[in-house]
Amino acid sequence: MNDQIHSDGSDHEHGALGDAEYAEFMELAAEEGFDLEEVEGAIDEAGHGPLPVLAVVGRPNVGKSTLVNRIIGRREAVVEDKPGVTRDRVTYEAEWAGRRFKVVDTGGWEQDVLGIDASVAAQAEYAIEASDAVVFVVDSTVGATDTDEAVVKLLRRAKKPVVLCANKVDGQSGEADATALWSLGLGEPHPVSSLHGRGTGDLLDAVLEALPEAPAQRFGTAIGGPRRIALIGRPNVGKSSLLNKVANEDRVVVNELAGTTRDPVDELIELGGITWKFIDTAGIRRRVHLQEGADYYASLRTAAAVEKAEVAVVLIDAGESISVQDQRIITMAVEAGRALVIAYNKWDTLDEERRYYLEREIETELAQIAWAPRVNVSAVTGRHMERLVPAIETALASWETRVPTGRLNAFLGEIVASHPHPVRGGKQPRILFGTQAGTKPPRFVLFASGFLEHGYRRFVERRLREEFGFEGTPIHISVRVREKRGRNK
Repeated sequence: MNDQIHSDGSDHEHGALGDAEYAEFMELAAEEGFDLEEVEGAIDEAGHGPLPVLAVVGRPNVGKSTLVNRIIGRREAVVEDKPGVTRDRVTYEAEWAGRRFKVVDTGGWEQDVLGIDASVAAQAEYAIEASDAVVFVVDSTVGATDTDEAVVKLLRRAKKPVVLCANKVDGQSGEADATALWSLGLGEPHPVSSLHGRGTGDLLDAVLEALPEAPAQRFGTAIGGPRRIALIGRPNVGKSSLLNKVANEDRVVVNELAGTTRDPVDELIELGGITWKFIDTAGIRRRVHLQEGADYYASLRTAAAVEKAEVAVVLIDAGESISVQDQRIITMAVEAGRALVIAYNKWDTLDEERRYYLEREIETELAQIAWAPRVNVSAVTGRHMERLVPAIETALASWETRVPTGRLNAFLGEIVASHPHPVRGGKQPRILFGTQAGTKPPRFVLFASGFLEHGYRRFVERRLREEFGFEGTPIHISVRVREKRGRNK
């Protein structure tokens, strides 16, 4: 596991729990009447850390979303018999033969000014870059097209494991069409009918062989590796100016025209005696799928930078009202499980009235991330730049914090005694015990006698933060309910 105890990045069979702590915990679970296999599975699920990522790429209307639905075992990806239905990247969790992984559904590319090939290449390159293995879907009834060949070139450059899916093979008659796809040079084509499920088991067996047990990105656990910081925010909020200021030199182009930065620029910068890797990303625009050319590509690269980073510094223009777009960018970082710092830029330009209204906006619009460190800065003048590194260090320390199981259960006992769950339907569910199964970000598993309402879960998270800090990191809490007691207490 990636945590403070096992900081070498090696896997541990009990999540973040040591052998003695695990044995004691399982004894407690048995006393409370839980099925031990379910408990072990819950710890493993919560403590897995980052899952390996499988990207599903291909031309429009080759059946990518249908295949994704088949892989995840439920109809979630939108499917329609015309190209362009899937406009945004969507990530799902899947399981096959006891192994869990993420599936990224990509698609819905539009004809833009640069042509379909360029749009496909942008989407595919992002998906490939952010993945550990790729399923390349080709319509076997059409055969390999020029666009397919363009994606093949990207796959070869990326040197990621590829599983070739020859889709729409509904019977023996389509086997010959699938065989023809050997010509792509990607190895054996797996004949599949995503619609009817034919051949998907064999395809998934091949996927498991291609996927690593854990993602290649180990979040800075390599000895001497610098911590990774992604600078994200709307276009023209001053990300490049901030990078230049902390570097004390002009590393990247700055222009008043929004969208000057196209690709993330990695910069090794020494601050406070520590070397950090800053990633200056292109601004994220609203409605990514309607962007054209370079802006569309830049948004995809920004998302890739967030997924590779350990901490996201979100820049917000203090002179403008906090927008839905600012909130969406913050949500992206939180959902990715990254440590978080909010930097309000252009603070030196504010008058007293604007500062008053900004404080009210922060209270109402960003209440859900009140736990994130806040820094008021000016990328132009360098105001309060010295506060940025301590905020980042605080967020990273929280991101890696683990609460020992004994201490956590003493805390949970106090909560249950002082603030019991409301009675619902004549029953009063209660938290029996819990453990922190992982870090980066902290992940807790609570075992309860009944269903815990969302409001009570939020209360537990708030109390966890009050008790143990966790400033600057999201917290994941999952709850397992005891279906029936194994014996009476």
